[in-house]
Formats: sequence, C-alpha cells, structure tokens
Amino acid sequence: MERVNAWTTYKKREEKKVMDLGKAYRAFLDRGKTERECVRETIRLAEKAGYADLDKVEALQAGDRVYVNTMNKAIQLYIIGAEPLEKGFNIVGAHIDSPRMDLKQNPLYEDSDIAYLDTHYYGGIKKYQWVTLPLALHGVVAKKDGTVVDVVIGEDEEDPVVGISDLLIHLSATQMDKKASVVIEGEALDVIVGGKPLKDAEKEPVKAAILAILKEKYGMAEEDFLSAEIEVVPAGKSRDFGLDRSMILGYGHDDRVCAYAQIDAMLKITGTPRYTCCCILADKEEIGSVGATGMRARYFENAVAEMSTAS
Repeated sequence: MERVNAWTTYKKREEKKVMDLGKAYRAFLDRGKTERECVRETIRLAEKAGYADLDKVEALQAGDRVYVNTMNKAIQLYIIGAEPLEKGFNIVGAHIDSPRMDLKQNPLYEDSDIAYLDTHYYGGIKKYQWVTLPLALHGVVAKKDGTVVDVVIGEDEEDPVVGISDLLIHLSATQMDKKASVVIEGEALDVIVGGKPLKDAEKEPVKAAILAILKEKYGMAEEDFLSAEIEVVPAGKSRDFGLDRSMILGYGHDDRVCAYAQIDAMLKITGTPRYTCCCILADKEEIGSVGATGMRARYFENAVAEMSTAS
C-alpha cells in the first residue's frame, strides 16, 4: 500500500510539472507573437534568473550567466563552463520567427469606401487560412522625431481587430474550382482596417479617419509607415485544446515550442557546467536565414570572440 501511495504521489507531482510547463509555454506564446516580442520576453525571464547583458559585463568567470541581444530580433543565452571556451560548447538552437504577413512601406489605401493595409506574406503560409480570421497588428514605428513606439492592436479584450474578407459561399463557385494554392491569391491578402469616413475630409475620407486614429493613439503620421515594422498575426490568446486539455492551440508553435523548451532548460541549469552551455534563438529561418539576425549572420562568432576576451 505504501508503494502504491508513493507512486500515486509521484505521478501527481510529475503531472503538475507538465501542466505548469504547458501554462508557462502558453504565456510565452501570448507574450511573444513576433520575434521582437520573443526576445523581450526571453530577456525578462533570463534577467529574473540572474543572467546579465554581455555588453555590460567586463569580466567573465565560470558559472556566469549572460545573454547577447542582436538587434532585438535574435538572442543567445550562455552559461560559462569550467573548461576554457576553446574546449567546446554544448549548443542548442531554434528560431523565433513564424509565418505571418508584414505591412508594406506605404500600405494604407482606400478603395470602394473601405480602408486597407497592403501586405506581403513572410514565410510559407497557406493563404486561404488567413481570411475571415480576427487578426492583430504587432510591431514598432520609428517616428520622424527619433522615438520608437511599440504597436499592438487587437489583443486587449477592448481592442478592435482587423481581418481579410472572403467571398460568400453562394458567390464563390468559380473560386471553389481553383487549386488550394490559388483559392486566395497573395495580392488579395490586404487587411481591412476601417469603413467609417472622417467628416469633412476632402478626399479618401475613410483613409483619413484611420490616419486620425493612428495619430491620436500613437502620434503616428502616414510617412511613419516607411520606417515601421508591423506584422499581421492571428489575434487572441493560446488555449488548451481537447476536452482532456492534452494539447495547446496557439499561433507560433513552429518553432517557439522548441525555443521555449530550450529557454526553460537553460534557466533550470544549476551550478557550473563542465562546458559552456549556449542557446541560440534566431530570426529569419522562415525565409532561409538571410539578414543580420538570421543564422547566416556572424553574431554567434562575434559573441564567442567577445566572451574570449572577457574570460
């Protein structure tokens, strides 16, 4: 009987660990719908666990925990090992970007009394999945005065959402005959953002109304879109999936499920490992890792060189 009770207690404890991990992962998904947000959340978790920004560290010794932030879009976590760096590393890696739509540089336009944002898709998306969904806008705007403003529209319960329209079923006979790859064309993925005209506007009154809202909420002018980086993602929080809550439904599983598992593992390492441990969370994997924040860049090599001089 004592063995049975001990096994039951162990099982319950392990099940609770799994549920707690799932809950923490869901929170990570909700706070990190873009690569910038993932980096910000990773830094928050890392600093809470005692990690320091490598740029602010003058000297390193075994057991130190540091992170390297690359342009707020990729991040590396390190635990300095007992062995010298040249003896090798234990490395894990994942990417924190996901398929989505990005706003073009001059996206806002009006057509047939509706205001739209022009987009281009990022990564391999199934375009037909993105219509008739509540969508949110996440990103940053670098304004003319040099300030950078975070933009998140569509996540708060009181926020409006945006979306992409589709044909009614009784008007879509020709559309339904098309292959899935062309049921919705990429050029049709323009996001509806408004339909109410601004009173007394001389031209494009619906577009003018949207610009007035953006100016009031973010101090943003139309030309600020040129220096903005705004992503269109599914709105809403992740949810437990299945009546038994055995799965998770949420945007960005690929590859953030791997990213969070690696962050969690790094933060749970105690003491000083024999070899330096490294977790690399990269951007741009969905488009071939091109650019200064993808894995083809040299930020890993640069970080190792910087740590070598500080050791």
